Amino acid sequence: MPEQKSTGRRAAFVTGASYGIGEATALALARDGFDVAVSATRLENLSTVVTKLEAIGTRVAPVALDLRAQSSIEQATAQVISALGRVDVLVNNAGVTLRRLALEITAAEWDAVIQTNLTGTFFMTQQVARHLVESGRPGCVINIASTHGLVGLATRSAYGISKAAIIHMTRMLAIEWADHGIRVNAIAPGRVETGSPARAASLADPKYREAMLNRVPLHRFCTSEEVAGAACYLASPLAATITGQTLILDGGLTSY
Repeated sequence: MPEQKSTGRRAAFVTGASYGIGEATALALARDGFDVAVSATRLENLSTVVTKLEAIGTRVAPVALDLRAQSSIEQATAQVISALGRVDVLVNNAGVTLRRLALEITAAEWDAVIQTNLTGTFFMTQQVARHLVESGRPGCVINIASTHGLVGLATRSAYGISKAAIIHMTRMLAIEWADHGIRVNAIAPGRVETGSPARAASLADPKYREAMLNRVPLHRFCTSEEVAGAACYLASPLAATITGQTLILDGGLTSY
C-alpha cells in the first residue's frame, strides 16, 4: 500500500466493516466527508464495501486485521496511517458472538470471545491512541458494545461479559485520555437487523422473532444504519463534550 500524505480531511478506521453495522458506519462516515479505512479478517471480504466507498468519492484503505494477534493490530494500524496519513476516529466494531450455556462453554470458546472482543479491542484502541498522542491531535474512539453488556440473558454469558468490559473500558480510557483531547464513547445496540446470514436465519422463525419483539417497548429492532447514524453523531463536533458515555439503541429494552 503506497504511503500518502494527509489531505487535511479527517480519517476514520472502522474495524469489522465487511457487512452490517461496520459497513453501514463506514459508508455513513464517508458521506460525512471522512477518508475511511476498513478491516476484515480476510481482505477479499472487503471488496463490496470498498466499491461502495469508492463510489461515494472518498479515499479508501482496506486492511486485513486479526484482533487476536498483536502483530496484526500493529501492522493494520501502520498500513492505515501510511495510506491515509492519519486516523482521527476509530470505530471498534469487529467482534465475535457465542450462544452457549455457561455450563457448556469451553476454555477455547471463552478465549476466542475475550481475545477478540476485549483484549484485541483494547490493544487496537491503544495503537490508535498512541498515534493521536504522538501527532498532538484530538481524536475519537467509538466502541460498539451491546445491551448484552447491560442486562443478563441465558446463553450469552461470554459475549455479554466481554461487552460489559468494553463499556467500562470506555469510561476508564475516557478519563485517562481526556487531557489529550481523545474522546471515548460506546454504542450499545439491542438486536440489530444486520443482514448477516446467522441473524437472518434466527429471525426467520416467526415465533422467535415475535418473542424478541415483545421484549422491546417500541416493538421494532434497530437497523445498522441507525447505529451508523449514532456513530457519526459521536464523531461530530456536536458531540465535542461527550466522553465516557454509552449510547443505548434498544427501543426501550433496558428501560424495564
